[in-house]
Amino acid sequence: MSDEKIAAAYRKTPEPSLEAKQRALEAAQQAFARKHGQHLQSSSEQGSSQDEGRVKESSSLSDEKKAIHAQGSESVSRLSEKKHIHSDSEGAFMKMPAVWKGVVVACAASLFVFVILPEKDPSSETLPSRVSPPSLNGQEGTNGQEGTNGQEGAGQTTTSPSEVDKEIASTEENIEKDLVVVDEPAPQLEEVVIVSEATGQEPTAKPISELQDGASEISAPSKLNISTSPSATSPSVSKVESALSPSVQSFAPNGGSVAATKMNARAKLAVASDAVSNIRPLPKPIDLPAPSPGVVGEDEFESIVTSPVKKVSEEPVSTFSADVDTAAYSFIRRQLNRGVLPQKNAVRTEELMNYFDYQYPVPSRADKPFLPTISVSDSPWRTGNKLIHIGIKGYDLAPQTKPRTNLVFLLDVSGSMNAPDKLPLVKQSMELLLSQLHPDDTVAIAVYAGAAGAVLEPTLVKEKQKIINAMNQLKAGGSTAGAEGIQLAYQLAESQYKAEAVNRIILATDGDFNIGITNHEELKGFVERKRKAGIFLSVLGFGQGNYHDNLMQSLAQNGNGVAAYIDTLSEAQKVLVHQSTSTLFPIAKDVKLQVEFNPSTVEEYRLIGYETRQLNREDFNNDKVDAGDLGAGHSVTAIYEITPKGSNSALIDENRYGNNSASAVAESGNANEYAFLKIRYKLPDSDTSQLISAPIPSKNTESSGDTVRENNFATAVAGFSELLRGGQYTGSWTYDDALALAQANKGPDEYGYRTEFVQLIRKAKVASDL
Repeated sequence: MSDEKIAAAYRKTPEPSLEAKQRALEAAQQAFARKHGQHLQSSSEQGSSQDEGRVKESSSLSDEKKAIHAQGSESVSRLSEKKHIHSDSEGAFMKMPAVWKGVVVACAASLFVFVILPEKDPSSETLPSRVSPPSLNGQEGTNGQEGTNGQEGAGQTTTSPSEVDKEIASTEENIEKDLVVVDEPAPQLEEVVIVSEATGQEPTAKPISELQDGASEISAPSKLNISTSPSATSPSVSKVESALSPSVQSFAPNGGSVAATKMNARAKLAVASDAVSNIRPLPKPIDLPAPSPGVVGEDEFESIVTSPVKKVSEEPVSTFSADVDTAAYSFIRRQLNRGVLPQKNAVRTEELMNYFDYQYPVPSRADKPFLPTISVSDSPWRTGNKLIHIGIKGYDLAPQTKPRTNLVFLLDVSGSMNAPDKLPLVKQSMELLLSQLHPDDTVAIAVYAGAAGAVLEPTLVKEKQKIINAMNQLKAGGSTAGAEGIQLAYQLAESQYKAEAVNRIILATDGDFNIGITNHEELKGFVERKRKAGIFLSVLGFGQGNYHDNLMQSLAQNGNGVAAYIDTLSEAQKVLVHQSTSTLFPIAKDVKLQVEFNPSTVEEYRLIGYETRQLNREDFNNDKVDAGDLGAGHSVTAIYEITPKGSNSALIDENRYGNNSASAVAESGNANEYAFLKIRYKLPDSDTSQLISAPIPSKNTESSGDTVRENNFATAVAGFSELLRGGQYTGSWTYDDALALAQANKGPDEYGYRTEFVQLIRKAKVASDL
């Protein structure tokens, strides 16, 4: 839209009446009086007769224009702009019809008094006598004020452009602190409303589509919506201009003076009021808790008593359940990255060892899901002792043989999850898992806070965006009805149960169940019954400060699932992307290990870790007793430290009156064995266990280079874990020893997990106590 067309349209507007000009002048004077506390007389009492004559010649203004005149000053002072003055502005102003000249003069005069003149402290100095209200008659303003015709008044006192620029910059800076521009398209110019009281015509609007070359009338923005009170919705001119089309930006005439420049800014704001509807006040910030540096010590862990040394002659058999959980390692890493040592009960040595993948031999048949790898080496922290390494690696499924999955995401959205490392990280983690699923897999979403509810019915993964959209709508708040949520999740899983598929619930929570069924034993019983029906439960822990690890471990163990702790998006990628097959697809359940030590060759033994996985001797052959499960490709490592017979490193004295059966053992031909290993397991679709057994030789094994490296790295991890727990049985071994052993045996480290472990040892050396 060109300036010529705009000027042509406005020339058709009737001249304002005398009464209209009179009202406009009074409005400007009243605004001036409110600003400076002066009670000015009306222009009819102090103006000259010449002024009155000229005022009577103008046409009346609409009520809307009167409101604009009265309101202009305060908004204009906050909505200024720094722009260059167009060279043709003065001529454009002269072409304006009288009605617009009245608008311009009233607002410009108020601007000059309220914005351009420096502010004075009313308590210390009265208003300078050189300041007087403006005139609308086109003459020079008194005391140096500008007239509406662009001519300077006699004896005019001007304000330098540099001072005005500073004032404008300050004004814009204050305004921008309260503004945010949202990424929405600005409305385009559609019509102009032309109001004329002189002719008595109704307001008319012309659409922008009628703007053709040669058209007699043109369009402008539909309304002038000006607010007089400073508010967060008042945009700065620099922001308004970015929302205007070029035709609007060239609309208002520019004068050659400071006041005219500010009036030009006011005019642009007026015609652009609808175009800047996309500028909104900043929302009130949400008071999220800090990313849990954690109220250290309020996280809950099951109490652990370090495995003691046992005398073979008194207790020759050790029985425990396999464990592939990794939550302890992630939690310890988080603590050390914060510069503090973890709680001792948070350190579960088996979970640190099994966090890493080991290059043990892999079986070739699914019906024989793993093979034991056994090796014997010297203990690095107690001279004369030996370490027995037992490693198993699960059969890995080929992609084309993976069964379909029927998953339910059970997400905790209670108030305790209102932290950046909780619910937002949960959403990101679940989205990563979606990328690993088959399009024909199904996913449902259930949530719980003060109550439980279904957010998404079972949906095919091919509708991935629908699933993501459902998760993105979740917000945290309320108490934690975790038990009710678990019940609902099982209902959803049962509604889509497929016997040939993997039916699993994935619970994402901080474990803070505070209403409903809160008794852990009752929850365990419920989950155990559902497990027998073929629906498994895995648990992902999030957050710190009120993290209830003990409950999550219990639920995962009884639900035939894994327990992992997600402290970063990288950990989510490890668990749900790199190890998604292991996480989702079981290859064996109820895996139990039992070691019987030979009393003729072994004096003492101690199982390192697995304190929470101990079983009774009779549980090994009882298929009704639950134990840990293995997923596809999972590896499990266990380490016994033994004191061979005749070594002077024993910690327990011989019984004075004990029976010595060593000679009988030697005669049986088993004197070359330290122990005998037995492993029981069930295939995923079977309730009857199978047995694997192998002897443990009574001398150091000659293993391959890869096996030696893997054993040494596992030893470094186990020793580091023991040091974190106080080093009760590690003698003079130190973090530096663990660091050297781990550094020398990292081997291939595709994802950098072992390198990260080396760095954690360094951090533990300088970490502070809780």
